[in-house]
Amino acid sequence: MDPCPFVRILVGNLAVKSPASSRPASFSGKVHPSTSPLFCKIQLKGVDSDSLSCTNVASVPLISDSDPHPRSLAATFDFSKPKIIKASKKALVRITVYKGPATPSCIFTSPKLIGKISIPVDLTLAESRPCTFHNGWLPLSKNNNQAQTQFLHLTVRAEPDPRFVFRFDGEPECSPQVFQIKGDVKQPVFTCKFSFRDKNPAHFPSPNANHSAERKGWSITVHDLSGSPVAAASMATPFVPSPGSQRVSRSNPGAWLIIRPDGDGTWKPWGRLEAWREPNNSNAVGYRFEILPATAVPVTLAGSSISSQHGGKFTIDATSSVTPVNTPRGSWDLGSGSGSSSDFGLEPNLFFNKGFVMSATVDGEGKCSRPEVEVGVQHVTCTEDAAAFVALAAALDLSMDACKLFSQKLRKELRQ
Repeated sequence: MDPCPFVRILVGNLAVKSPASSRPASFSGKVHPSTSPLFCKIQLKGVDSDSLSCTNVASVPLISDSDPHPRSLAATFDFSKPKIIKASKKALVRITVYKGPATPSCIFTSPKLIGKISIPVDLTLAESRPCTFHNGWLPLSKNNNQAQTQFLHLTVRAEPDPRFVFRFDGEPECSPQVFQIKGDVKQPVFTCKFSFRDKNPAHFPSPNANHSAERKGWSITVHDLSGSPVAAASMATPFVPSPGSQRVSRSNPGAWLIIRPDGDGTWKPWGRLEAWREPNNSNAVGYRFEILPATAVPVTLAGSSISSQHGGKFTIDATSSVTPVNTPRGSWDLGSGSGSSSDFGLEPNLFFNKGFVMSATVDGEGKCSRPEVEVGVQHVTCTEDAAAFVALAAALDLSMDACKLFSQKLRKELRQ
């Protein structure tokens, strides 16, 4: 089955220059020093989507006339075919520039509005080829005195980003089928088998036992339609409560190994997913995913948190400043190899060097969780590639259960 069409908008190469940003003789750097930094909100208007997911905040360097503008990516927006149709030609990228400090929570503290710029984008044009809607300088305000006008440099680009879409037909612990989706058409491609590696009853609590026992030995294997195993996720570190609490702590997270067949009935590790319950009575589950290359040290590709109450989305995006990563090792400038890396000055990475990699939905507590997985076509060259991402999505979904408070009772499929 063919992949689903997606379009990705990329915004970057931001910089501001104004009469006040001329370089003093004592300054030798390329960005003018300023006690009041500039930053902007980047919003997508005219689309039927969550307003929060369509808003980004980015810093904007203040440069002098003789300095080249920086080359960096500030925001991306992704659209499936139905959203492309709804947006039609009404979509706008709006950049609102402020002067003043911004807190990490993106709540502005007494900012001063510098100006706004809107760039129309026609998403239908980018379904088959990359399109640049703007690349250059624009005035931030209408000022008859050109010498006092501030200018913003930006690049707004859109490009096709086709993806394979997979959907679980049930909760992972119920050993569901997995379908590939394209529009209204779906076809089965995988089956999942949830199991416990160690079935010794002494290692698992009875339904009436104390629920503070560790959660361990969970495993889910992905099979192709012939019944051959093509990927698996297996608990490598038990999920246990920290001393004196009912929570899995970040200092002692549970962990999964994502493994792939290596021939002759053996398996090789492909990735490692860690998960824990965030502190301070938070209902969020934190996670960190590492790729495990055979000849190099592990590399963190994603790390953030998901609300256990409301759910959310896990994303691996090999594009600079896109994937949420809370560790220094994860702050790579990973490039998009689909044509945008040269536009935004991004360097390719050895493992995933072509923009969007994958995403997986996670439903909140009390809902029937049927993860939907999107995988960029450039990262799937065989069945095992797709299956590995499906196994990772299943492991993340199961981690939401494994990280429940140990005073809570798990559903019967997760108890042995």
